[in-house]
Amino acid sequence: MNAASQTTSDLGAKRNAWILTVAQAFGGANAPIVISLGGLVGQQLSPDPDLITLPVSLLSLGLAIGTLPAAYVMRRFGRRVGYLVGTLVGLIAGVIAALGIIFASFLIFCIGTSLAGFYSSYVQSYRFAATDNATGAQGQKAIARVMVGGLVAAIIGPQLVIWTRDAVPGIPFAGSFLSQAALAALAFPVLWQLRSSTPRTVPGADRAGERPLLEILASPRYLLAIATGVVSYGLMTFVMTASPIAMVGHGHSIDQAALGIQWHILAMYGPSFFTGRLMVRFGKERVAAAGLLLIGFSAAVALSGFDIAHFWVSLILLGVGWNFGFIGATSMVADCHTPAERSKVQGANDFLVFGTVACASFFSGSLLHSSGWETINWIVLPAVALVLVPLVWRAANPLSATRSTN
Repeated sequence: MNAASQTTSDLGAKRNAWILTVAQAFGGANAPIVISLGGLVGQQLSPDPDLITLPVSLLSLGLAIGTLPAAYVMRRFGRRVGYLVGTLVGLIAGVIAALGIIFASFLIFCIGTSLAGFYSSYVQSYRFAATDNATGAQGQKAIARVMVGGLVAAIIGPQLVIWTRDAVPGIPFAGSFLSQAALAALAFPVLWQLRSSTPRTVPGADRAGERPLLEILASPRYLLAIATGVVSYGLMTFVMTASPIAMVGHGHSIDQAALGIQWHILAMYGPSFFTGRLMVRFGKERVAAAGLLLIGFSAAVALSGFDIAHFWVSLILLGVGWNFGFIGATSMVADCHTPAERSKVQGANDFLVFGTVACASFFSGSLLHSSGWETINWIVLPAVALVLVPLVWRAANPLSATRSTN
């Protein structure tokens, strides 16, 4: 590729990254709305008290299950068509969830939150799409830029819950899920502007040089990238899910618990303004390793006491650690495939990562109830060490990392 073509490609990649950042701000608010209200609505509609958190768990499960179909759609029809389909799913999800509330049907509401998970499986891949046609440092910065959209989404989602929860007279929270549908509708014209670099794959097309997924999964480099993402996101979800319950259980108020989660979310996405530059300066593996260390430090702080400061500092460290670890892992995955392998490699990664997240969400509450807050945090330390050791070795051997494609 000559210099002029490369410049054009980089400009197109930068344009796409900004489009995906705006789309992330709209689509990323989908999950906070469900997480904020799913349990409250479940309390109103569920026939069984043990099922009140099921709508939120189905969001995570839908996300995990939806990653592979989403990857297939994008592989078959291209990024833009796939993302437009995703916004339609998101719109339908919000409407169905609202109808579930209006008709007081727990089943219909759960179908809506499950579909919201399918929509999130498209939204989660925006970070990968930002690297399409981007080269070198530009790709790493693009991933971090799209994640900034998550910071905006973390603000938009809870605010919409407050502004619209009574928008439908006499039916609390239905308006919030209609606003969820409206955000998906707003993302549609934004994503229409996307210029997809993934050509449509037709049956029988030449795929010379494309490796089978099992062969790619056998690559130590790819396995390390997946493991970094699984541990970063899985541990963050594992601890975050239990922390509000633990705070209230140790005598702190619900408002203090909510404020701690708010600081945690800001810490998750705030560093995205400079994470890309850090990866360019120090390398993606070093940044990811720093993220895992911060997650380990967050557990150590949590184990050192039960004052509100211990909980808040722990959650802030956990958020920053997730940012470095997950964005670093995303950039590592982006280096492990050819353009033809892109969709299936990224889809397999997200299936494993978000499948783990779904399991962590289900498992965290029951473990907290049976074994306590300390056990939650003791589990974090060996999980971090298990991935940190090979990651540090990789970061310390950049020439080996560069040569290794398998």
